[in-house]
Amino acid sequence: MRTNFLVIGSGISGLNFALHAAKKGRVLIVTKKKLIDSSTNYAQGGIAAVLDKTDDFKQHVKDTLETGAYHNNKKAVVFMIKNSAAAVHRLMDLGVEFAKENGQLKLTQEGGHHHRRIAYVGDYTGKEIERILVKRVKNNKNITIIEDAFALKLITTNKTCFGAQIIHKNKIQIILADQTIVATGGIGQLFEYTTNPPISTGDGIALGIEAGCKTKDLEFIQFHPTALEKNIYPRFLISETVRGEGAKLINSKGEYFMEKLHPLKDLAPRDIVAREIYSQMKNGPVFLDSSTKCTGHTKKFLQNRFPQIYKHLLKDGIKMEKNLIPVTPAAHYICGGIVTDLHGRTGIKNLFAFGEVTCTGVHGANRLASNSLLEALVFSNQIIKKLKKSVTKADTKIKSPKLLAKNSRQTKTALILKQEIKHLMWQYAGIIRKRSLIKQEAIPQMQKIITKLFQLSQNKTLTNQTLTETENMAKVGLLILQAANKRKKSLGCHFVQAI
Repeated sequence: MRTNFLVIGSGISGLNFALHAAKKGRVLIVTKKKLIDSSTNYAQGGIAAVLDKTDDFKQHVKDTLETGAYHNNKKAVVFMIKNSAAAVHRLMDLGVEFAKENGQLKLTQEGGHHHRRIAYVGDYTGKEIERILVKRVKNNKNITIIEDAFALKLITTNKTCFGAQIIHKNKIQIILADQTIVATGGIGQLFEYTTNPPISTGDGIALGIEAGCKTKDLEFIQFHPTALEKNIYPRFLISETVRGEGAKLINSKGEYFMEKLHPLKDLAPRDIVAREIYSQMKNGPVFLDSSTKCTGHTKKFLQNRFPQIYKHLLKDGIKMEKNLIPVTPAAHYICGGIVTDLHGRTGIKNLFAFGEVTCTGVHGANRLASNSLLEALVFSNQIIKKLKKSVTKADTKIKSPKLLAKNSRQTKTALILKQEIKHLMWQYAGIIRKRSLIKQEAIPQMQKIITKLFQLSQNKTLTNQTLTETENMAKVGLLILQAANKRKKSLGCHFVQAI
């Protein structure tokens, strides 16, 4: 198959880019499951932007830098926030109906922000954005969609990308493209406990590494403070906007423990809140108090403001206006990834990347809440300005491995190794880390897993989606561990504890 633009991934950045690119040529979207299956779909909170006359552009920049422990690329931060309002208005033009009051956008607040600047749609902002983008993409005659397709390998020669090999309908197919765009999302599934969907296995970063892309800041994994404490996988997210509307964290002794810990109290940056909950949980469970007594909000307000969360909790017999909500931290977002410039360019010609798979530098050592949807949108808005339609010239005689059956011995072994990776990463690269254990135990264990996987694939001559996914997880996991080992001092999400 040949196309002008090959987009791998179907989150906000991939779909937004596809709509832009369709004006210049033919677009092919390859997505791992269904078009709507993405981390965007799980985003509850909203999209941060300077949208209010009383807000300050410099304050949003400052909040982003402070939360990122000043490890951010300030140029990228300024660029993103300057384009923030335009990005939100683009979504509105496409049909996203953000919450309004008297014709004006209603804005909420999340951790790390000193102002109410987050546009939202109930507690399902990501789902609504995804719905609108999917609708627009499906109605575009210049866009073709291949669902249930797994990107196996990027096709590169002499630091130039010509497309990708994919697994689709139990066959390995070759797609040649003038421009290839990686927008595959994050790595949450590398951890035992995560809020991320099953597709988030680090495939894009692994594809980039194999193609020769540089990566940066992989050690900075953000753990969301308030996932529902219940044995479901992935963990159900309790949006930070619940705290933005007045809910407070409370420990087993009945203490609102964030009150004296940080000037922003329960709305402190996520790394601080997650570590404190982790510490408090050693002495008993931690809860989120969204009751009327705590917040002053009625049942009707909570039902209207948080419809998804309210319904989900009610199934477990929890009423937001009356009962405490048991919470726990879970792996949520990677702040680093494939290094790109402000236009999504990687170090490989004709290969672009954006969204969570990238390291644009905007997040630094810790992401400011609701800057992720903003980053994905702003950078995928800009990238099209640098793209040119050309004629693809590549050697189509590309060697492909042999596909393994889904019930093969190798597949079953890979599934066992997947669980080992998740447990290993949670144990050694979690909320609080010990460098000596990462070096002495975690890295050698991950290297052994990689060796086992190499043997299972018989020197990369055999493969299938499960085996390659597991290889991707191990490859990215090793890089995260190595990066965490190199960074000797605590910074943002990377918190080092001395033995």
